[in-house]
Amino acid sequence: MSKSPLSQLASFSEELIGKAAQNPAAARLLEAGQQMRDRVDDLSKRVRGLEAMETRIVELEARVEKLEAKRGGGRKAATQPAEEGEATTEPETTEPAS
Repeated sequence: MSKSPLSQLASFSEELIGKAAQNPAAARLLEAGQQMRDRVDDLSKRVRGLEAMETRIVELEARVEKLEAKRGGGRKAATQPAEEGEATTEPETTEPAS
């Protein structure tokens, strides 16, 4: 029976990896490749965690806005008097004494 092209490729790659493992330089290269794969996996897990956290932050911001709307403005109302005070404050001028 003849082997399928896919099984031939698999056996060839197994032989190649076996020979490469015997060569010290190739072994280091393979080890570096495996370490890089592990690091990429770790980074992808961290990124997925950040995406989940970002989704949670968006949900919390929506809840805060909803609560502020119920209270009648929340933080915006607290910052308005300071802004109004700044807008109405004019420098005092002293009239020259005659």
